[in-house]
Amino acid sequence: MQTKSREYAGREPVTRTVHERPWTADLESRSHAANRGLVIDEARDAVSQTEPTQHVDLVTHASHGHPATYLYQSLESLDRDVDISDNGRCSCGGYVTRVRVR
Repeated sequence: MQTKSREYAGREPVTRTVHERPWTADLESRSHAANRGLVIDEARDAVSQTEPTQHVDLVTHASHGHPATYLYQSLESLDRDVDISDNGRCSCGGYVTRVRVR
């Protein structure tokens, strides 16, 4: 068991609420595909849980189209200084948006 402890030493646990390193928010579930509002709400929440100088990659379902048409403006309205960039499509057909918190 000590080996496993050392193996994970210094790594941020995946269960952590506030992320102090780059991370990915998967917004591609069936629930997300059926509910654009859920995608927007959880994307905003993901950005708010990202520490300054870090980024979160938001992976959104293809069914809603390109996130620039429905998500970027909502993220820009957060009370955070962010850079939003299009990182293209993922292998499953969805979209990847990188949001860096300054």
